[in-house]
Amino acid sequence: MFLLLLAVLGVILLYRWYRQSQILENLTDKYVFITGCDSGFGNLLAKQLDRRGMKVLAAFLTQNGAENLKKETSSRLQTVIVDVSDSQSVTSAAEWVSKTVGDKGLWGLVNNAGIAVPAAPNGWLKKEVYLKILNVNLLGLIDVTLTLLPLIRRARGRIVNVASILGRIALLPGGYCVSKFGVEAFSDSLRRELLDFGINVSVIEPGGFNTSIANESALKKFIEETWESLPAETKNSYGEQYFQKFTGGVDTMSSLWSSKISTVTDCMEHALTACYPWTRYSAGWDAKLLYIPLSYLPTFISDFVAVLGAPKPAHRTP
Repeated sequence: MFLLLLAVLGVILLYRWYRQSQILENLTDKYVFITGCDSGFGNLLAKQLDRRGMKVLAAFLTQNGAENLKKETSSRLQTVIVDVSDSQSVTSAAEWVSKTVGDKGLWGLVNNAGIAVPAAPNGWLKKEVYLKILNVNLLGLIDVTLTLLPLIRRARGRIVNVASILGRIALLPGGYCVSKFGVEAFSDSLRRELLDFGINVSVIEPGGFNTSIANESALKKFIEETWESLPAETKNSYGEQYFQKFTGGVDTMSSLWSSKISTVTDCMEHALTACYPWTRYSAGWDAKLLYIPLSYLPTFISDFVAVLGAPKPAHRTP
């Protein structure tokens, strides 16, 4: 009986592997628009898809980033400057994309642009700090998607939204987790709405990776400046030791992150090129073996694990 179960499991896994290995034909005819290509995931994905022969439309925040990528890619790759938090900039970029793709439409949209700073303990922050992250990570993603949606419908294409494993379980304070939970919710509702249009919506959920959005020095500077500006009552409640340990935790956290960002871009590429893309891609062993299981545990267990080693405020309930 046990051998029979193993055989059935083996057949299922083999079929699953075979199904997921099927890749689309005529990829060189397809246009893909990627946001956040200045560095990190977006930059590497643009290079990967360009090597495949796809027509990459790479969006940058800076002209310098665009010029650097052009030096490393073929003449097929085209660039545009976009601030996803600015609706006028998004509209201008969409008009450019429309003229570029023509009747073919847009096969792929990769919403990769994102920021992680500013961030600090929730009790230190104001609404404006959350808005800065939400305007890029969530509202900007929604704006880009809705603006380009007619072109995606025309191609019966695909949308790939970069969320985070922290969109499953909120382990960091501030606006980052809030924005990524929002990306998950938007992606779910959008996926169901677009099923009848033949459009696939996939979500990428990376674990811890070293990219430009996780700028340790900028994050530490923001935390220090925020601490200095806090009212005396808040400082007394948290205490100097809390501040020192929270700031030191930034270095500890980043030291655990992986530098192999191709783990994430390979997931993005599969979502764009596979015959049967996944709905969700959990990138990284920490995501698969730690964060996802943790998100399914009872709350009292996940809370206990989440606060292990966390700084304790000076004045807390005994």
